[in-house]
Amino acid sequence: MALAECTTVCLHTLYKAASSKGLNYFVFMAYSYLLGTLVLLPFCFIFSRRGLTSFKLPVIYKMVLLSLVGFLARVFGYKGLEYSSPALSSAISTLAPAFTFILAVIFRMEDVDLRRSSTQAKIIGTMVSVSGAMGAVLYKGPTILSSQYGSLAFHSLLTSQTNWVLGGFLLAGEQLCNSSTYILLAQILIMCPFELTVAFVYCLGVTIITIPVSFVVESDLSAWILSPDIRLTVVVYSAFFGQVFIITMHTCCLPSKGPLYISIFKPISIVIAAAASVMFLGDALHLGSVIGAIVLLLGFYAVLWGKAKEQKSRDCDSESPGASADAYTPLLQSHVR
Repeated sequence: MALAECTTVCLHTLYKAASSKGLNYFVFMAYSYLLGTLVLLPFCFIFSRRGLTSFKLPVIYKMVLLSLVGFLARVFGYKGLEYSSPALSSAISTLAPAFTFILAVIFRMEDVDLRRSSTQAKIIGTMVSVSGAMGAVLYKGPTILSSQYGSLAFHSLLTSQTNWVLGGFLLAGEQLCNSSTYILLAQILIMCPFELTVAFVYCLGVTIITIPVSFVVESDLSAWILSPDIRLTVVVYSAFFGQVFIITMHTCCLPSKGPLYISIFKPISIVIAAAASVMFLGDALHLGSVIGAIVLLLGFYAVLWGKAKEQKSRDCDSESPGASADAYTPLLQSHVR
């Protein structure tokens, strides 16, 4: 999961560079998801052939919803990235644990007992994370670090305050959609415990939605021609790492660790994205992003502390005489086993 977050930061940095060269984000999504689906197809038949026959009607309904939410997440994410920067994108991504925790509580995947300090820490941490994200979006602040010698030197990418705020809200919408996909994937994997098959069908579903929408939005055929430069590079990178690798990692980790585990690695990307934006894109690092990221991290680690305390309490209970070992298996593991 840590490697997946590093891969995401690289993808955002490359896409930011490619968008400045005129890459349309609908064209980018159509090509990358189509190529990613073709790459996953043989793996699905080789390693998870039985999975396709296990798709019942309830699973199909959830897969359609998952594909639609995944499509919206990518649209919000890449459009928000055009309006802001990879550094802000990584800061806002720390909202994912908060959103995932709220949705997990709603769908009864997380225990809530207001008398316990662990639950209180998770709730307070969630509120602090949201506050930090709002601060990073609404307060850009003065520049505290900039690069005049970035290898790509895209100084024209620095956007206005209005675009910065709009980009921040779009990125927050992306994280809400991402958290929804974690919950939906967890539910689907209970009914269909074939990770590669689910990853392939998810990628295929987003492709089916993306291609016709992209042709309607971008009817200029010249925009669909990719020159062998940064635009082609980011499409190929996104297909292999943004779709195949990341989606496969998520579907493989969810059965044993649950939705919240997937989202708690988001803060790793903050430092990497900030450094990459300054060094390679020539972006400036703003005070608002730093303050917001610090507040986000405080809230994030409050949630982590609550989860650790809760797990320790469960481990102590499981060691008591007569305790059922199966009751304390990680989320979904007993269903997918």
